[in-house]
Amino acid sequence: MTGSHDDTAFQRWRNALLEALDSPDAIMAWQDHRYQFAHELGELLAGAADPDIAPITGHAVYGIYVAGGGLLYVGQTANARRRLRDLPVGESHHLAMTVPPEVWERVIVIAWPSLLAALSAEEAQAAEQLGHATCGLALEYLLQTTYRPVMLARRRSTGGSWTPRHIETSRSKGAISSARFPELFNAVQARWRSLMNAQPATARAAVYSDAGRAVIPALLHRATS
Repeated sequence: MTGSHDDTAFQRWRNALLEALDSPDAIMAWQDHRYQFAHELGELLAGAADPDIAPITGHAVYGIYVAGGGLLYVGQTANARRRLRDLPVGESHHLAMTVPPEVWERVIVIAWPSLLAALSAEEAQAAEQLGHATCGLALEYLLQTTYRPVMLARRRSTGGSWTPRHIETSRSKGAISSARFPELFNAVQARWRSLMNAQPATARAAVYSDAGRAVIPALLHRATS
């Protein structure tokens, strides 16, 4: 890849980091700036925006987009308050280590348990029997197979390279259970589509819906820079 665009971009990135970290004081200033941004982004992802908008605390599915690259990642969690706040910090989630949150274009979060009450009796019974954990895995699988996020297209190998990830042949619990929840997935996908292009009506860097939110990190980045 010598001389390729990838090499050139990587070298610019490395040189910029070396310049930003050229003294102990500069390192601490860099750490302060990045953590402030990550903390405020985490608060937008999971926190209570005002008294009328509750925090997201339990089960949720989420997706991260970047300009040009499209959808990077789709995940699910049973502890949204912890996971979403950690997502931009990267202490227990690998994504921020590869694609920094400062360049994320949009993060969509759907707190799907609020949609269960509108399901048919048959699907509601299936959700109750299988439990929220399995429902979350099924929704994650359905979103991944529908939208094909870039960073889930392959997996690391032990030899330092990558191998294709054929998610459609998965026999995971989520994959096996996914056909049980067509109504729930349709409801989640409708909110997802609505939030994909929604823009804040005010200076806030987030848009809120009945079952989730979309956060636009670029707006937050401009506000904190």
